[in-house]
Parts: sequence; structure tokens; C-alpha cells
Amino acid sequence: MTDTPENPFATFAAWLAEAEKSEPNDANAMCLATTTPDGRPSARMVLLKGIDDRGFVFYTNLESRKGEQLAANPHAALNFHWKSLRRAVRVEGPVERVTDAEADAYYRTRARGSRLGAWASTQSRPLESRFALEKRVAEITLRYPVGEIPRPPHWSGFRVLPERIEFWRDMPFRLHDRSEYLRDAAAPGGWRLRKLYP
Repeated sequence: MTDTPENPFATFAAWLAEAEKSEPNDANAMCLATTTPDGRPSARMVLLKGIDDRGFVFYTNLESRKGEQLAANPHAALNFHWKSLRRAVRVEGPVERVTDAEADAYYRTRARGSRLGAWASTQSRPLESRFALEKRVAEITLRYPVGEIPRPPHWSGFRVLPERIEFWRDMPFRLHDRSEYLRDAAAPGGWRLRKLYP
């Protein structure tokens, strides 16, 4: 890889494309870290569903634990780890909600069962039994037996707007290669590149 500060998103896209060929499952899986109201870290795996020159997009129930945490503190960190390639990417920055048009467009691409599930699941809330969840899915299926299923008002997406992106590559003797891109409006392309000790 040639490190160039102009466009870390292009580097990420190239790494992701390689991972899609070598990872056994979900090359777009990423660890999303947020904070609880009292400042404690909270992390879980989610799927990257979009990337553009502004940031990294994922979708969720806004009333879930992560949704409520992001509403209270709109900052997040992401970590991609591709074991097959011995590579990782770390991202840090503020988050913003995607537009309704973006959320609607992505929601329409989801499998019908996933769209029904978005209505049926009160994500992160206590579940008394699997039967209770299946009953809710059946009720939603009766409500929308055919045709379009509208996007629930509590379901949307977030875009992480990176201020820092680090590319990590495994190297012999743990002398790993680390390239850190820092958002800098005064720098060419809007990014400043520096190397880090392993």
C-alpha cells in the first residue's frame, strides 16, 4: 500500500474489497464503541452498510441501547479486523443521523423478514421468551401481509464522520505498520498523514 493523505476512504475501500475475497463471513463487520450516560465504554458488532466521502454508515433501532447512547453522546469509534489479511482499521469521530431518504432507500433493500423484524423487535429490551418475539413477528406479518412494509419511525441509520482513521498491518517481529490519518482542513485533501510506532 502506498500511503497518500488525499483520500483514506479510497484506501479503506481497497482493503474492504480484498477482505470480501478472503474473509469467511461478513467482511463488513465492525466493532462499534459508544459510551453509556456515565461515561463507560460500550461495544458491539454491527455491519457497515455504506461508505462515502463523508463517513461510515450503519443502521439500527434508534431506541436500542446504542441508539440511545449515540443520542446522548454523538461520538463513536469503529474497529474493523480482517484476520485473514492480518489488517485492521480504526475510526473515530462524531456521528450524525442519515437522512430519511437514505434510511428509506436502504430499508427497501432489506429482506422482507428483516423489515418485519425491525417492527417486531423492541431491541435491547428484556424478552420474556422466544415465543413472545415470534408472536410479535406474526402480528406484524398480519399487519403487512403483502406489498410494501414502511420503515418504522424508530429505525434509521448513523454516519460516523471520521476525524481519525488508522490503518494497521501485521509485520514480522511485531514491528507493525501503522498509518494514521487526521482530519485537517489546512492539509492537502483535508487529511494529514503520519506514521506511528507499533
